[in-house]
Amino acid sequence: MDDRLWTQYEAADARWLVQWLRGPTRTRPEGSSVQVGDPAPDVELVDAESRPARLSDFWREGPAHLFFLRHYGCPCMKERWAQLNADLAKLAETGARSVAIGMGEPERTRRFIEVRSISIPVLCDPEGKAYDAYGIIEGTVPAILHDFEWKPGDQETGYKLMKSRRETDLRLVDNAWLLPAEFVVGRDGVIVHAHRYQYCEDFPPTAVLLGAIRVARAPA
Repeated sequence: MDDRLWTQYEAADARWLVQWLRGPTRTRPEGSSVQVGDPAPDVELVDAESRPARLSDFWREGPAHLFFLRHYGCPCMKERWAQLNADLAKLAETGARSVAIGMGEPERTRRFIEVRSISIPVLCDPEGKAYDAYGIIEGTVPAILHDFEWKPGDQETGYKLMKSRRETDLRLVDNAWLLPAEFVVGRDGVIVHAHRYQYCEDFPPTAVLLGAIRVARAPA
């Protein structure tokens, strides 16, 4: 791992620990979060190669499936990728384009794509611009940890968790509490389906995504 990537991981570890000790604070959308029927926010980010990319690039010629990730070390997201990779062909057959949005910088995102064998583009949003625009929220303690006995300020447990996963592909980084979300956006840039996870493993059924994509493709 080169020095730049190592420095990014160290900073991402530190962010995770701060969030872990603090606990979730943004469990409700601030203001009016976007819903079905609203225009999808068109945020400019960069891809894993640091090339500029707008979210609208993915719905310009047909429906888009936007996947907002938790942190790159989340085991639930590892499970979701296994499921999604098996279903991507079905989504692609409808003419939809899938794109993921993650919290990592391009260097960490490239490593994430390699480790997880990701076959769709992953855009980089370390500043949380797209997350904020789409009203992505943090989960409550039960939604993220279930029956784990978490206490605010518990440094001993936080350091123990970090150490146990530090040298694995489930390294704890970035926001400990952020919930994922998946959206389907039509070619007209209007949100057709909004699935904000209620807990970590709240994966949207493939049939629901396919149904939303068909609606997005239907004539007005």
